Amino acid sequence: MPKRSYRLATDSPEIVAAFAELRRQLKVSLQFPAEVLVEAEAAAHAPRLPNADETAIPFVTLDPASSMDLDQAFHIERRGDGYRVRYAIADVAAFVRPGGPLDVEAHQRGETLYAPDENARLYPPVLSEGAASLLPEQTRPAVVWTMDVDETGEGVEVNVRHALVRSRAKLDYVSAQQALDGGTADEQLRLLREVGLLRQQREVRRGGVSLAIPEQVITQDDDQYWLQFRAPLPVEGWNAQMSLMTGMAAAELMLEGGVGLLRTVPLADPDRLRRLRLTAQALHVEWPEDVSYPAFVRSLSPFIARQAALLLEAASLLRGSSYTWFEDVPPEQPTHSALASTYAHTTAPLRRLVDRYVGEACIALSEGREVPEWVRTELPKLPEVMAKSGARAGQYEAGIVSIIEAALLEPRVGDVFDAIVVELHERRGGATVAIREPSVVARCRGDDLPLGGRIKARLDEVDVMRRLVRFEQV
Repeated sequence: MPKRSYRLATDSPEIVAAFAELRRQLKVSLQFPAEVLVEAEAAAHAPRLPNADETAIPFVTLDPASSMDLDQAFHIERRGDGYRVRYAIADVAAFVRPGGPLDVEAHQRGETLYAPDENARLYPPVLSEGAASLLPEQTRPAVVWTMDVDETGEGVEVNVRHALVRSRAKLDYVSAQQALDGGTADEQLRLLREVGLLRQQREVRRGGVSLAIPEQVITQDDDQYWLQFRAPLPVEGWNAQMSLMTGMAAAELMLEGGVGLLRTVPLADPDRLRRLRLTAQALHVEWPEDVSYPAFVRSLSPFIARQAALLLEAASLLRGSSYTWFEDVPPEQPTHSALASTYAHTTAPLRRLVDRYVGEACIALSEGREVPEWVRTELPKLPEVMAKSGARAGQYEAGIVSIIEAALLEPRVGDVFDAIVVELHERRGGATVAIREPSVVARCRGDDLPLGGRIKARLDEVDVMRRLVRFEQV
């Protein structure tokens, strides 16, 4: 029997209708009001330009190949025994007038929502994928962080200011990893690897937790969708460390300045930790008493079924992320427990509302100025705005994936699949199972389902419009 192809036509009426219904239910708009588009067009031609000029620095960007909303560009050089890292962030505040139509619309949206057919952007494309994006060979206003790092990866000095920048190249993850693996990478990528590895080692020493869970992603070419589980490439982790380092520097600046907005995650609940130890014991995965939770999680492989199930369980210990505003008095719980550090979101202002405000606050504090009134006024309101947009983003992302899962499986109702039990639902009963081909994660009914175990699961029910896929153990 020939191997079945689990692919879908991108113009399938059923998928198009299901996407439209999901957007209707969640009030996700792909279009912008006319007055917002008018202001965006005008701002694209007349942004606020800084006096400082760093266009001589050969910055580069590193993103997925298809990305056009380029928030960050980096340049790294050796400096004595350490390094100087420059991180340029798109200066969205140079284009958005506080209280204007663009600003009001951005507060309603909160963040960019991604889908395989079309993105619901935070800002109109003329800005987010045009005049404000750090596209190659284009002079752009930016928020430029200059961070000196010692030979251990520890930041020793930080400065942030507005400046003009000019990216020299738009690099992508796959090509960058291939160049690094093949020994043909240029100096910037080699230095990114050096500093990224040092920062990862510091994360381990701090007790940070990195969860190596393969991501379920929708892939597409010109006319087909399909699903796959994808593990991040090493270069993605090194690049992420530059963003994390900047976010930690931003948190430190705001804490020292006595005003700001942190991204916080509470410490793991002791009862959940005890439960995770019992789960590891039940799965026959050794967890010595003297090995900490972060060290144990780092030892797990996402490619071994029982350990992959434990990784998903471990992720539940890091729930409760939020934005925490403070003024004068530091917050009672200021840390991001997964990073084992204080941290702030500031490196993705084209895609996330809060980053624009944090960036402007940090520039003022770095220069010894008062935080602008428009920033200080909005900071305490942003946690609620971002909580709402974050909840909607989670529902939207899950809904899009569920539509593709259901459409892929619709012709297979009644068929039996090999499945791995990755999560148990104690209250609701049943479990979540993962199917390798096609790459689906869905609910499964059954008794005594073995966490981390392999089972046979019959596809029992599929409904594309309701975004429903349900299996039953056989």
